[in-house]
Parts: sequence; C-alpha cells; structure tokens
Amino acid sequence: MEDSLKPNKIKTVRPETLEFIILYNQLRGRAFNNNTELAEALGFNSASSITEIIKSRQNIDPEKLKIFKEKFGEQLGIRKTAEKPVVQRSEEGIPMYDIIATASGVEVYNDINDSLPVGRMNFPGIEECDFALPVWGHSMYPYLENGCWVALKIINDKKILPGEVYYIEWGDYRMYKRLLASDNPEEVIAHSDNVTEMVGGRLKYAPFPIRIDEIKKLCLVKDIHKKHNH
Repeated sequence: MEDSLKPNKIKTVRPETLEFIILYNQLRGRAFNNNTELAEALGFNSASSITEIIKSRQNIDPEKLKIFKEKFGEQLGIRKTAEKPVVQRSEEGIPMYDIIATASGVEVYNDINDSLPVGRMNFPGIEECDFALPVWGHSMYPYLENGCWVALKIINDKKILPGEVYYIEWGDYRMYKRLLASDNPEEVIAHSDNVTEMVGGRLKYAPFPIRIDEIKKLCLVKDIHKKHNH
C-alpha cells in the first residue's frame, strides 16, 4: 500500500526554483534581513510563501523570480553585465549595408531601413558618419571605384556644397554623383567623373539636372575605403 503511494509523492523542482534558492542564500542578510521583508518586496501574501519555497521546494512563479532578479540585480551583478554590450555596440563604428547603390543610377530604389547591416566600419575620421554603402558601377571612376565602400553623412537640411560628391536617393533610383550648381536655384546638376566612356559618340554618363525638392535622401561622401588588389 505504501509502495503504491510513493510515486505520487515525487515532486519535480523546476530550474527557476533552484535558481531562486541559490540566489536567496547569496543575498540573505545582505539585500534583505528576513523572509517577511523579502515577501513584501516580491508581492507575496506572507513570509510563509518564501519558507515553503526554500524549505519544502515549492516551485516559484517565474514572474516572481523575474521580480527578484530585477529588485536585487545590482547586488547580483545582473544589470551591469546586461548593459555593457549595448554601450559597446554603439562605439563599434557605423553600420554597413550591402545594398546596391550604383554610380550609373540604374538600380531601383529600396529603403535602407528595410535591410540589416552586414557589418560595421570603424576607423579614424568617420565618427560623425551615419552609415556605409558599397559602390557598384563606373560612372564616378576614378574617384569612386567599383566595389569600394563609402562612409556617408546624412544632410538633413539638403544644403548642397557645389562640387562635392554625394550619395542621393532620387525618384526610383540611388546613385553617387558630383553635384554642381545650376542656373536654376531649385536644381543641381548631377555630374559623373567618368568622362572617357562614350556610346555612339556621346558621353555614356552625361550630366543631368535634378530638382532639389525631389531628392529623398542626401548624404555627403566623407570617406572612401577602397578595395585592395592582390
């Protein structure tokens, strides 16, 4: 008769209960003085609830364990270890997005925010930059070579310095261009540095006007990381 009842007396102690007991023993007398004080901090009705967990291995509600670790996280060193990686990641450099941004302007526009970074670029001189993109195409050669990475600074007020090279999202396209002043103050001239390639006796990458108010994103090219030829 007694043997048939033994299986029913076996109690499964969950991992969170064992964790609570270990942490309880570590902090007793340091973070709290007695079970009454701890029960009040965790929202238990009485100190006996704590006693049942510690002495009788009564399983703790996972939410109570979460509250316990939040309240005494500093004493356990939990908050410090959780916060450090977040701070460090912000100092690793600017995000790199491996989306096609051709200098010839033939790729359909896709929002960078829909992509995930493939890495981070970090070297002196690009601290104020916002992100990096690769270059595909030859219209800005030799200034921008096919395959190099470019560190970019977002220009929110769209103030353009004539003669500088920018990454622009315009219409349904993305491109790198040297923006020149136009006779029309509402426009800029998108100029390509590659003036050697010809098609049918005409420049392959001919300059063209762009209305400033139609530019969706304007970023100044701040630094270029050219690929190495081995």
